[in-house]
Amino acid sequence: MPKFPRQFLLFAAALGLPIYALHRLYGPAVVHPRTGLIFAVMAGLTYFAYSLTARLVARDPASLAMGYLIGMTARLLVSLGLVTWLLAGGIAKEPRGVWTFLGAFFILYFSWAGFEIWATLSNLRPISEKQVTQ
Repeated sequence: MPKFPRQFLLFAAALGLPIYALHRLYGPAVVHPRTGLIFAVMAGLTYFAYSLTARLVARDPASLAMGYLIGMTARLLVSLGLVTWLLAGGIAKEPRGVWTFLGAFFILYFSWAGFEIWATLSNLRPISEKQVTQ
């Protein structure tokens, strides 16, 4: 198995299992019911952004910044749309729904963004080393 998918699955498990355990123990008072949706969207965006960046760098090593910025912009716009859609859909009417939703959203957003930065830098480093040695 290539390096990135293995790291991706390990990170998803390391992030998802505690969330699942907290949900089973405390329910919606601690973990918002839509946390699974947020988790899936963030995981999909991270995989998309890394795949896009890797594909662009394979074509032209100088396009690392462009690929990363496109992925980051896509993450920001899709996340903004997700938050708007869910808040307009009635989460604000639930007791403590807004706070648990926003807490889950920001924890997952920054966790997946941090993983994306780490994975991009660590997995694409061999490509930049080839470029330096040439």
